[in-house]
Amino acid sequence: MIRAVLLSLAMAAPAIAAGPPDPDWPCIQRRQPQLSLAQIWGGPPPDQAALELAETPEIQRVAQAIALRRMPMPEAEAAIAAFAETQDATGLVALFAATLDQINETRDRVMAGITRYAHNQEALDGRIEELRHQFLALEAAEDQDFDRMDAVETELDWSTRIFQDRQQSLTYVCETPVILEQRAFALGRAVAGHLPDAN
Repeated sequence: MIRAVLLSLAMAAPAIAAGPPDPDWPCIQRRQPQLSLAQIWGGPPPDQAALELAETPEIQRVAQAIALRRMPMPEAEAAIAAFAETQDATGLVALFAATLDQINETRDRVMAGITRYAHNQEALDGRIEELRHQFLALEAAEDQDFDRMDAVETELDWSTRIFQDRQQSLTYVCETPVILEQRAFALGRAVAGHLPDAN
């Protein structure tokens, strides 16, 4: 998968071009499915040797660790520094290629979850509208069924509360891809800082 992601290097600029709004995307931030190496990485582009090295267990182990958001950046920077002590430029390029692949995989899962979240909210909104119509119809009936009215009103109140709580959580949920992008930039700078030309 790393190779497929990095092949987008040559056409990174067109990939960023703004398109029409995505109706499945509920966030204020524009949807950008993949982070390309050209957007983030200030070092040399990976050659075939770096791409092959990026798949090795040693590189993958470090990449998986530093890509995790739960690892504080100072710890990630220390891990990168320790790794750089035994690596040449190819190894460092390979490390960031592998790290970006890890972050993109996480972002893919997060963004798929956000899309499901939006679909669930849309379905719940439709259910709330349906319950409102039901309640109004029951209220307008000549022979009122008070038990049914209470049941519909209870479900309406509960569904509305869930919808509102989820809408409030949406801001936090939508920030996750941005946080991952920021981490990718920070890790890219940290790795690039150990390249021979950077010292």
